[in-house]
Amino acid sequence: MPISLPTKPVARTLCASLLIFGLWWGSGAQAGITYQLDSVHATSGDTVHIKGMLFNDTANALSWVPPKTLVLQWRSENGRAVRSLAYLDTSPAPVRLPVNNFAAFSWRAVVPKTLKGLQAINIEGERTLLALDTSPLETSRVAGTPAKGPVIDAGAGAPGQADPPLPDRVVVAAGASVDQGPPPASGTQAAPSSAFDTFRTAISPFEPIYFDVGTKGGTNARFQISFKYRLSTPRDARKPGFLDYLYVGYTQTALWDLEGKSKPFIDTTYNPSLFWHNDKLWQSPDNNWYAGLSTGVEHKSNGKGGADSRSLNDGFIQPELNYRFGNGSTLSFTPRIKGYFSKNENPDYADYAGYVDWKLRWEQDNGLVLAGLYRQGKQGHSATQLEAAWPLQHTFLHMNGYLHLQYFRGYGETLLGYNQKSGPQVRLGLSFVP
Repeated sequence: MPISLPTKPVARTLCASLLIFGLWWGSGAQAGITYQLDSVHATSGDTVHIKGMLFNDTANALSWVPPKTLVLQWRSENGRAVRSLAYLDTSPAPVRLPVNNFAAFSWRAVVPKTLKGLQAINIEGERTLLALDTSPLETSRVAGTPAKGPVIDAGAGAPGQADPPLPDRVVVAAGASVDQGPPPASGTQAAPSSAFDTFRTAISPFEPIYFDVGTKGGTNARFQISFKYRLSTPRDARKPGFLDYLYVGYTQTALWDLEGKSKPFIDTTYNPSLFWHNDKLWQSPDNNWYAGLSTGVEHKSNGKGGADSRSLNDGFIQPELNYRFGNGSTLSFTPRIKGYFSKNENPDYADYAGYVDWKLRWEQDNGLVLAGLYRQGKQGHSATQLEAAWPLQHTFLHMNGYLHLQYFRGYGETLLGYNQKSGPQVRLGLSFVP
C-alpha cells in the first residue's frame, strides 16, 4: 500500500530530512531524502540553495508533500548558533513517487549577515550536517586555499606512524596534481542570471557605514556610507588576473546639525576612488600571517562653491599586514601613505592632515570590533579617531548591525574645517558595517 507521510507543519519539517526513521520495507529496502548545498562558499547576504533528493527503494509507491520551509541552524567554530529559514523554490504540491524512482527539490536560504568563517549547517531536528565557508574568498583558509602536499594512503600507516604518501604514478592516474590540489571553490561557477545579479555579486563593503549622534556643542550627527565595486570577475577563481583586483570605490561622510534652524548639514565630503586591492599577496605557511596591498587615486570634495569650496586629489599606497589569532580574531595594521596633487583650493591641507593615515584594527569573529586612526601634520596638527562596535545580535534587541561608539579629536573632522581643531567629541549610534 502507498506510504502517506504527515502533512501538518511540524510533521512535514521532521519528514523533510531523511524521512527520519528510514522506512525499512521488505528485505532492507528504504525511502528517504538526502541534502546537499549547491556551493561550498558564499558570503553574508548571498543566496544559497539546499538541494534535496527524495528516493524510494521500497516495494510500494510513496506519497509526500515537501515542506514549504526548513529551519536552519548555522553553527560557527565557537559553537554559536544562528537560526534562519530556507524556502521551497516551488509550491508545496503533493508528490507521488513510484518504486525505484527519485525526485529533486530545492530550498533557497540567505546567509545571515552576522556570519563569518566556516559554518556547519544543520536542518533543525535532523541529523543532516552541511558545511559552508562564509569568509571572503580572498582571505578564506578553507574554500579559497589550495591543499598543498602529497596525496596520502589513508590507513596504511603503521600504529603510531603517519600515513605514507601514495606513489606519484598513482596520483597522476587519478587525475590529480602530485604536490597541490585546487581550492574547493575553484569549480565552475554558474553565470549570473541577470544584470542585477552581476551588480550584486560585484559590490561589497568598503569603509565603515554608520550613523552616530553626539551632543557636544549642540546635538549633531555624523554618518558615513561607503561601498566598492569590482570591475572584473575572474573566469577562473584559481587564477585571477591583474585587472580582476581593480575596484571603483565611493565614500560619503557628513556632519549634520540636528539643533540648528532647518537642521542644516554642516559639511559633506564626497570621496570617489579608483584602486587596485589584493587582500592576500603573501601568507605564512601556518596561515596566521598574511599581507595585502591597496593602491590607487582618490578625489575629495565638499561640493560647495566660493570661499567654502574644498577639493583635493591624492595617490595612495596602503600595505596591509594581518595576524590571525587562534581565538578567532584578527589584528590588522594598514597605514595609508598619500601624495597630493591638484590641491590649488587648499594648498596647506597636508600641513594639517599629514601624509600618512595610521590605522589599526582588531576584529573578533561575530564579536567586538576596535579601530583606531591617527594623522600627524606639521606644528602639532593632529587628529585621533577611535571606534568600537558590538553586534546587536548579542543584545536583547537581536537586531542586525552593530552598536557603534566613536571618539574624535583634532583637525579635519570635516573637509570644510580641515584647518580647524575640534575638541573631544563622543558619538553613539548604529553601524551597518563596522
